[in-house]
Amino acid sequence: MMRLLFQIVSQLVLAAIAITVCHFALPGFEMRIAGFLVALGVFTIAHAVLGPFVLNIAQRYAAPLAGGVGLVATLLALWIATLFQGGITIRGVETWVLAPIIVWVITALGGWIFMAFVVDRRLKRRAAEKAMRHSRS
Repeated sequence: MMRLLFQIVSQLVLAAIAITVCHFALPGFEMRIAGFLVALGVFTIAHAVLGPFVLNIAQRYAAPLAGGVGLVATLLALWIATLFQGGITIRGVETWVLAPIIVWVITALGGWIFMAFVVDRRLKRRAAEKAMRHSRS
């Protein structure tokens, strides 16, 4: 349960960082502060739902493409987030190509680093403390 909570929080933070990077790095990526939280929530939920769905489709119909699942899910989640007015707007083919790559790289690497170094260490420490308390009983 704790691990899931850490994953959700880390994905929200990483998506916020990634969307902000896209806003400053790509001229066709516009973000309005008023709708940023809505876009962030929509993107995070859409990405969480679409990831397993896209993986299932890829494994069933195009197994060699399964490696690109995260990228496709990111593209679809960004597209869904743009449907909500007042959040993010993506214009131009170049921006539509680069934005999912930037967001995917930041969220994938950030998630891996966060889970590997922060969450796993904390969970292992908690398990060790619990084992120590249990062995003293």
